[in-house]
Amino acid sequence: MKTKIVVLTGAGISAESGIKTFRDSGGLWENHRVEDVASTEGWNNNQQLVLNFYNQRRKQLLERKPNRAHFALAELERKYDVTVITQNVDDLHERAGSANVIHLHGELLKARSCVDENLIYNWNKDILEGDVCERGAQLRPHIVWFGEAVPLMETAAPIVRDADIFIVVGTSLVVYPAAGLVNYTRYEIPKWLIDANDIPLPRVPHLKFINEKATIGVDYLVNLLLTEN
Repeated sequence: MKTKIVVLTGAGISAESGIKTFRDSGGLWENHRVEDVASTEGWNNNQQLVLNFYNQRRKQLLERKPNRAHFALAELERKYDVTVITQNVDDLHERAGSANVIHLHGELLKARSCVDENLIYNWNKDILEGDVCERGAQLRPHIVWFGEAVPLMETAAPIVRDADIFIVVGTSLVVYPAAGLVNYTRYEIPKWLIDANDIPLPRVPHLKFINEKATIGVDYLVNLLLTEN
């Protein structure tokens, strides 16, 4: 049976592909107040603004490519049973070849019904006002907005609990609820945190910190893991 690796990824890994991080220090995302484009209140106030915002993000994503860190994580599957749990809404892990990816915060290349969250559609074009689900309700981005539940946490938690190695890339373990996943790891397993920023380390047993950007840190760790006996 293969050793199980679980990798939690955040904005830092996709930033190196040219995808901007979620918001700047002023609380803005692409010059928009986050509350205006990433909340149910913002959606109810101005659907067109929200649709335009995500339509732009989707077009940008289709112009971007996976980077060395995405490809390196996919290479781990040659030797290990790997699950990627990502806070990112892009599809760069899948395009790099990762077979098992859980998107905690939704997916930019999908749309879903406003009245039934289980009606989800693959969507790589603009979502327009008047685009409706099979029940006749407006489609919205398949994104978990602020204040909404993160349903796939219930899927992710037992997978983390079963991990033999836990790796965190490009997120500082302060964005909850995803950051809380480290608390599901077993005490004795090795854990790695890869981040280019000088961040306060959480009090997690057997945690090693690689203070590098994702393309460098992931490449180093993957080579280490692939050459281990």
